[in-house]
Amino acid sequence: MQNPNFCDYGTFNSQKVQDFGIVIKIYEDRIRLKVTSVTAMAVQEFLKQKHIKFFERCLQILPTRYSSLDTNRMTVAFFALSGLDMLDALDKIEKDKKNIIDWIYSLQLLPDDDESNLCNCGFRGSTTIGNSFTPEEAQKNPIWLDSGHIAMTYTALASLLILGDDLSKVNKKAILAGLRQLQQKDGSGVDRDAAVKYIQQSVSYEGGIGQGPGLEAHGGSTFCGIASLVLMNKLNEAFNNRQLNRLRQWCICRQQTGFQGRPNKPTDTCYSFWVGASLKLSNLEFNRGFLMETQNIITGGFGKWPDHNPDALHAYFGVCGLSLLGEKDILEMHAALNISQRAADHLHQIHKSWECN
Repeated sequence: MQNPNFCDYGTFNSQKVQDFGIVIKIYEDRIRLKVTSVTAMAVQEFLKQKHIKFFERCLQILPTRYSSLDTNRMTVAFFALSGLDMLDALDKIEKDKKNIIDWIYSLQLLPDDDESNLCNCGFRGSTTIGNSFTPEEAQKNPIWLDSGHIAMTYTALASLLILGDDLSKVNKKAILAGLRQLQQKDGSGVDRDAAVKYIQQSVSYEGGIGQGPGLEAHGGSTFCGIASLVLMNKLNEAFNNRQLNRLRQWCICRQQTGFQGRPNKPTDTCYSFWVGASLKLSNLEFNRGFLMETQNIITGGFGKWPDHNPDALHAYFGVCGLSLLGEKDILEMHAALNISQRAADHLHQIHKSWECN
């Protein structure tokens, strides 16, 4: 079977594809000559159709600057797929769904016959190292140092759920073995009690959560800690009301015009999700003004900052941030799982079918 190469990238000189990163810059320069100011109404309008087009392009062709992310194609694809899902636009890729699902499964590292590599299993981010597109063929011809990756495993499973797959081809035993292998002695892994203790120890003097004990609090790690506790039904057990209020206060203090990830850092589109979701999970709201400044009015998508080119990550988390605000043209999201509530409901139905069997 031929690899469909989703999330591919090209060059400006190609006959078939232009580097739309350059095209964006050209158009922006031209538009500034014609439009020196944007009305307040235009700035506040959510450009849904443009964002849909942006995510569609991300699944087919990317600017050459994305070439450094070749090993992370699965995650880039997730941003695009989940972005389309949040915008209720999966019908745009209906004809490609099966091919995308097959591509995702091609990235699954299966155990050897003797299961000697069981602890390395999971999903890869791409076929960069040369593994076969057919998982069974790749299983027969293993490549040295080939292994799954925890982030790619998450985005692969989430993408399969978004596309409506039943996960029947997922080797659950191998993935669980791979996750258990990542469990650290300090608790940063999948053992629930140890993981809860690790998160508690990672709370900084400021009230937020760092990437480990003694480290500076950060918006991303704060979300990961809170979401993990919510998924384990341990949030109110791990933190008392005083600690939760300090954590909320830390998140609230990250709001300038948009949200920053740490004190004394610039605001950034993606933290509309990382910090915004942390507030949502702890039952507080925030506003949308900064996000409207970072959406690209020509190509769609969201940039890291106002007047910056959009990219897949910030486009996706910009949409998620607006979903958390209840934007009318965006689906409700399951903040802890970082997917739409529709995809989360599909996962729950799969869980029920497994329990019945």
